[in-house]
Amino acid sequence: MSAIKSVAVFCGSRVGTSPEYAAAMRELGQGLAAAGIRLVYGGGRIGLMGIVADAAVAAGGEVAGVIPDFLQRLEVAHQGLTELEITDTMHTRKKRMSDIADAFVTMPGGLGTLDETIEIITWRQLKLHDKPILICDIAGSARPLLAAIEASVEMGFASPSALDLYEAVDGVPAVLARLTELPATHGETSALV
Repeated sequence: MSAIKSVAVFCGSRVGTSPEYAAAMRELGQGLAAAGIRLVYGGGRIGLMGIVADAAVAAGGEVAGVIPDFLQRLEVAHQGLTELEITDTMHTRKKRMSDIADAFVTMPGGLGTLDETIEIITWRQLKLHDKPILICDIAGSARPLLAAIEASVEMGFASPSALDLYEAVDGVPAVLARLTELPATHGETSALV
């Protein structure tokens, strides 16, 4: 059983309204670096994305950014990373992040973060990958997303087994602890249509 060596983090390109969000991102970046786990993220220099990347880089961690060409200017591509990959589309970005990650962590964020999270859960449901997915709650940030998924089950639109596709965790220390306990499933995401 191999250890998780690379984690894709989904998070906001804005900092949000609570200082707890930025503090959590700094803690996550530092913690991943200390654990020797490569951070894979959307490649931006702004918002929570920039904070987690800066924290990991400052702590000596390996950081891989993946950003589509058209977003280089909007999200201000981070130039201080171990690796920055430019893709042609958003879909290619998501596929590439999935391919090079052993696990996924959702942190606070907006519509893009919600999109990435639901898509990676759906890909797991469709058996396109079997990598761990952690949804981290920081000051209540994950509650609406978790409630939406639970409501889809309650209304009969998703199987109760959908709740087993991800794990909700409370705070960064719990995320870091789980990443050291979970087995890695290496390999590329199955062919996507």
